Order: sequence, then C-alpha cells, then structure tokens
Amino acid sequence: MKNIPLIVTVGNVAILPYYIIWLKEASMTYTLFAWFFAMFSFAAAWGYRVYQAKKNKGQSFIFLVYTGMGALYLAVGLIRSPFDSLPYVVLFIQVLLGFQQGYFRAWHIEQKEYHLHAVHHYLLVGFAMIGLSLVNVLSPSFFLNLFGCLLLVCAVGEILRKKDAVEKSIEMGD
Repeated sequence: MKNIPLIVTVGNVAILPYYIIWLKEASMTYTLFAWFFAMFSFAAAWGYRVYQAKKNKGQSFIFLVYTGMGALYLAVGLIRSPFDSLPYVVLFIQVLLGFQQGYFRAWHIEQKEYHLHAVHHYLLVGFAMIGLSLVNVLSPSFFLNLFGCLLLVCAVGEILRKKDAVEKSIEMGD
C-alpha cells in the first residue's frame, strides 16, 4: 500500500503521451494547446503552494486527489467527439488536473519513501514506455480510462490504508 504514490507518479508520466494526443485533438490549434498547458502549469503551482501552506500536513486527504484525477481521466477517455463547448471543458479539466498534480507532488516529496520512489520511478517509467510502445491496437481513450480506473483503485487503497493506521493507533493507545 505504501507504493501507491509510486504507481500514481509512474502512471501520470506513462499516460502523458496519450493525454497529449487527446489534448491536441481537443485544442484544434497549437496556440490553444500551449495555453491549456500553461493553465495546467499555473494550476500545478497553485496546488503545490496550497499543500505547502497547510498547517497540519499529517492530516492529508490524498485519496480525494486520487479520486479526482481518476474521475477526470475517465471523463477525458469517455469524450468521443468534439463539441462547441469542448475548449471550456478542457480548460476546466486542465486546471483541475494541474492543481491535483501540484498538490500530489508537494505531498509526495514529504513522504518517507519518496527518495526510494524517485529511483524506482525512472526505472518503471522506462519499462512502462517500452511496453506501451509495443501496443498499437488500442486507442488513447482506452489507456486514459484504464489509468482513471487505476487511480480510483488507488484512492480505495489509500482509504483502507488510513483506516488500518487509525485502527492500529487506537489499539496501541488502549
């Protein structure tokens, strides 16, 4: 269960090429594509800052970040064709994903396992990208939906991990 953050970081990097394909198709112009990424970056900085400004960093609701990211990736994977308001939807998605990514990154670097995760992250991303490059038949939306579901599973795992930790602390306090 303590490897959930590693799964999320590797998954975010491995899914990025598929997400970029979707984002490029949704943006229609390079300028709009660049603006969408700029908004993602600004929102990530905001999310990072929000976590860093927290007074009680031990009380984290990171499962909500996993749930939010999972739901957004599922939504992106389910959008099949462009529609008039799609750029506004994409902007909203970029801001939410960016904020959650920044918040997650700030939380993750404070975890005890972060240094070990950083080393494993690079190795796993390399293997994941080689593996994904060999799959030609599936559409980007398949991978986006798959990663969204994986993030939701991670959220449930985090909830169970927290529940176990609370139960253990109650038992030790008795």
